[in-house]
Amino acid sequence: MGDLIDMTSVYNNVPHYPTTVGWQYSMRRNMQEIIPGLFLGPYSVAQKNSHSILVEHGITHIVCVRQSLEAQYIKPQFADSTIIYLTLEIADLATESIISHFPKVRQFIDEALGKNGKVLIHGNNGISRSATLVLAYVMEKFGLNCKDAYKFVKDRRACIKPNEGFVAQLVEYEPIYRARQSLEQGASSGTHRQKRKSEQLSEIVDIDLIQPPPSPSTDNYQTDCRPEEVHDISNHFYRLWLLKSS
Repeated sequence: MGDLIDMTSVYNNVPHYPTTVGWQYSMRRNMQEIIPGLFLGPYSVAQKNSHSILVEHGITHIVCVRQSLEAQYIKPQFADSTIIYLTLEIADLATESIISHFPKVRQFIDEALGKNGKVLIHGNNGISRSATLVLAYVMEKFGLNCKDAYKFVKDRRACIKPNEGFVAQLVEYEPIYRARQSLEQGASSGTHRQKRKSEQLSEIVDIDLIQPPPSPSTDNYQTDCRPEEVHDISNHFYRLWLLKSS
């Protein structure tokens, strides 16, 4: 894959984080911290006999990835409230739809990190399915394409190898998440503009003092005004009143 470029010099907000030096085959049996608070590893590190390791690393949330045939032996190990689980049924097949799980996993990770928690994502070996979920999160979190996210994650867990179908879905996911982010930014910008217009209007006139225009038949009707002036002023304040009411 070549040397990993300095991500912090290219992408905004990508954390400067130490890479795995001197990767050895035995390290695939451990979990690695991909970005601060997000770990990737095999199922073996999520079992009860590895509880001390989870505690040592501050793991509070686990994404358990398995297929139905694996459910007998790959399953949540801790029933107490110390670990919060998200269990996903995903087969390690090129034809499997893993892209549909990306938003759910992103939300789970964001909520965990937002509470100062730490997340472990594991499948059986921590190589294909779980790695794909981590790749999707890194892509979206830091605005990366599939290739650069792969470099970034592989440099921290060298044994990752998503199947070809998952790689294709990661490539497909880039324009999807970018389009959604653009829409969200546009909606946020539109709300800001509308709020600013309202603030500008408030600076010109005290909207709280505006009342519905008087009916010509009421006693408050200003008969000493010329008809065209009354009509123009009434329309003006009526529009402002509608704005306030809406």
